[in-house]
Amino acid sequence: MCLGIPGQIIEITNVNHKLAIVNVGGVKREVNIACIVDEEHPPEACIGDWVLVHVGFAMNRINEEEAAETLELLEELAAVQVEIRN
Repeated sequence: MCLGIPGQIIEITNVNHKLAIVNVGGVKREVNIACIVDEEHPPEACIGDWVLVHVGFAMNRINEEEAAETLELLEELAAVQVEIRN
């Protein structure tokens, strides 16, 4: 099963290599944004975008509402997992 985690692009670190810093639940990670950029939406335009991150790649852009819903569901899953272990 593949899981994309929502994060928000906060900084472009390398335009040529299409790398950016994404804030994922308060954790900042460098990810590759090559899958979400093109001539109409270059790397510089990605700051502020919400994306789904999987294994170091921003796989696609999502809207803020989708990101919030997904993060909420992931938090609920984590809480259930803690309950099951206890």
